[in-house]
Amino acid sequence: MASAPLPYPVRVRFCPSPTGNPHVGLVRTALFNWAFARHHGGTLVFRIEDTDAARDSEESYEQLLDAMRWLGLDWDEGPETGGPHAPYRQSQRMDVYADVARRLEEAGHAYKCYCSTEELDARRNEARAAGRPSGYDGKCRALSQEEIAAYRAEERTPVLRFRMPDEPITFTDLVRGELTFTPENVPDFGIVRANGAPLYTLVNPVDDALMEITHVLRGEDLLSSTPRQIALYRALADIGVGNGTVPRFGHLPYVMGEGNKKLSKRDPQSSLNLYRERGFLPEGLLNYLSLLGWSLAEDRDVFSMEEMIAAFDIGDVNANPARFDLKKCEAINATHLRALRADEFADRLLPFLFPEEEPTAEQLELLARAAPLVQERMVVLGEVTGMLGFLFVDPDEFRVDEADAAKVLTPEARPVLEASVEVLRDLKQFTPEPIQAALRTALVDGLGIKPKHAFTPLRVAVTGRRVSPPLFESMELLGHDETLRRLTAALERVVAS
Repeated sequence: MASAPLPYPVRVRFCPSPTGNPHVGLVRTALFNWAFARHHGGTLVFRIEDTDAARDSEESYEQLLDAMRWLGLDWDEGPETGGPHAPYRQSQRMDVYADVARRLEEAGHAYKCYCSTEELDARRNEARAAGRPSGYDGKCRALSQEEIAAYRAEERTPVLRFRMPDEPITFTDLVRGELTFTPENVPDFGIVRANGAPLYTLVNPVDDALMEITHVLRGEDLLSSTPRQIALYRALADIGVGNGTVPRFGHLPYVMGEGNKKLSKRDPQSSLNLYRERGFLPEGLLNYLSLLGWSLAEDRDVFSMEEMIAAFDIGDVNANPARFDLKKCEAINATHLRALRADEFADRLLPFLFPEEEPTAEQLELLARAAPLVQERMVVLGEVTGMLGFLFVDPDEFRVDEADAAKVLTPEARPVLEASVEVLRDLKQFTPEPIQAALRTALVDGLGIKPKHAFTPLRVAVTGRRVSPPLFESMELLGHDETLRRLTAALERVVAS
């Protein structure tokens, strides 16, 4: 059941870091934010978190934009689109963060911490040994002027820490219900490095506040940072940053891979590029990813993105981890692929059959005739090169798969090929029904060979593979002369072996 309209405009954000290739877990997060915004008639803000110069790259940034466009996950504010809160790349907002950090310190919500890394590590190890929480112990929370002067005399460069309130923080997670974090488990945390660079812990809530984000839907791995961010939102409201609203949070379940381990961006099967290169349909992949924590109905796995938008309710997301099942992902994609109109299916095949050149009018006409023969047989678009590639290769570049040839184009196939060449040479009507009738008479009736053994050598000779579109239709599409040429070439190969 669709959720009731919210009493205020919904604003959600998708804010990836441009590091490496986009992965399916990231896409699932983008999808749920997109569906939530579209369901409520709200705004999706696409924001780039690129403050880590050592890890971020322009190539990854371009890949993120390209991935969102390919998936059809359009955004209302962000790169290329613009909006009232531009710029939407954090690397272009450093002055904003510096100003907010200064104001937080002046208001007493943040303080300089002069502890060295070695001192912090030593105190953490001591706390662990004593069975105490090992987070920051607040040593620099209330330094005297003399202590500050002594640290400065040592030329220590401080980090800026946020001062957490000495009280529990409770909030209602939209997926997990009410959660409470006690002060001892949420210590003061750094918001600006010693070199003056702002940390994620500062820039993310600052941008949310300034961009008036109403809901934060993100991965479960960020749940532990939520109480810190809620405290920071409140401090930002106190100094007049944003409209004073604390977003509502919903933490999406982990996506698990092989061995029930969290699917990492380093796992090969997590790469979005892998699915794109194999020829998954965007709508098929998104359909499957939506099932990793949500469902349209108990008895229905396949649906359109329009149907998802109409039904999506963040309260229906399951908090339990979701396992990525490649076989199910492929099956759902195959269902979407087979539901395409014939002409749209043919259009989707073009980048795989003609990756570097524009097809000719004759090739387009041939593809329009051939595509319906394989639409029910394919799982992903990339399979078309194996299925139909034999139709679009130059005659002198046609090759038979060597493994299939070794099994099928043996001396036993010689009488089959000889009889086929003989009967097809003078066939006047080169269409599937006459071709089938002539070959069945010559091979099954004339030679007494079972159809499977009679037609498999012909399939390999004509298409290059044992798995192909229907044989007689393939011969018709190839044409009389090219079919005979390939059968003759296969016969010569058998004779020479």
